[in-house]
Amino acid sequence: MKRRDILKGSAIVSAVLTTPVILKSNSGLFASKSERKVYRVLTADKTMVGTLPVLRAFAGDHTDYVSPYVFFDEFGPVKLDPKHKPLRVDAHPHAGIIPTTYFLSGNGHHRDSLNYDFQIGKGDFMMFSSGRGAIHMEETGQLLYDNGGLYHGFQIWLNMPAKYKFTAPATDVHHIDKTGTLVASDYSAKVILGELFGAKSKIETVSPTFYYHITMKPNCTLSIPTDETHNAFVYLIHGALEVAGQKAIKPNQVVLYERGKRDITLFAKDGAELLILGGKPLNETVVAYGPFVMNTEAEIRQCIADYRAGKMGDPDMVDSVGK
Repeated sequence: MKRRDILKGSAIVSAVLTTPVILKSNSGLFASKSERKVYRVLTADKTMVGTLPVLRAFAGDHTDYVSPYVFFDEFGPVKLDPKHKPLRVDAHPHAGIIPTTYFLSGNGHHRDSLNYDFQIGKGDFMMFSSGRGAIHMEETGQLLYDNGGLYHGFQIWLNMPAKYKFTAPATDVHHIDKTGTLVASDYSAKVILGELFGAKSKIETVSPTFYYHITMKPNCTLSIPTDETHNAFVYLIHGALEVAGQKAIKPNQVVLYERGKRDITLFAKDGAELLILGGKPLNETVVAYGPFVMNTEAEIRQCIADYRAGKMGDPDMVDSVGK
């Protein structure tokens, strides 16, 4: 069976997670002794994945500050007319990671080599636990095709600990009843993974992690508690934020924090919509080759061999079913 040359142009990238150096911060707006210091502010880069425009916040870099996450894309927002040509990412493999997909608007179509074929909609959260390897395709969904509308969401990869890298792949879609919800006078929050202020997600992960979707009303100040030994970062979707004495953070920027302190304090003068993510660092070597994320180059070579031997499935079959 001839393998499509999906891996062409990929390069092996290796990084060792180390204890981050504590850098001097410009913090000063908040006097709390438990306030986390900002390490760095990044701006997402515009790029294309297939025919889909995305904003890429990070991809295999800054691992000391984002682990157990390893990759972050915001797709859209794109306004689509009815009967549009679907935006599509053709069938491709993954191994060693859990690509997660979360929709803010619109819906998508997922099909994979595990015989799953379904639509995922606004508020849904999908986990494609690739383990030793599987193939999927992604495109705009049927409701968008029929009615048009806004296509907007996130694909964020969770790295899998070494002991789970070669487990059997699995696909799971979680609806809103699996997530925690908080509604207050000046903010609301959806707890997709982890726990926040007593609201707890029912979704299980292979390592301790959290993923919050928060909307702040004008003049709202929030102090988000975290485990001081865990990583944490903030991504601004809409609005403006003041964080730990920094200038206002703009949309499509990500704030990376140092460890060693507990609280992330945010102020939104005119309101804001954001994601806060993080978790326990894996503290393992990361070796990445395109869609494969492993711990050694030998494991990467095994993934490449397995894909080319058809052990992860047939990309042409995943693409062609249902056409």
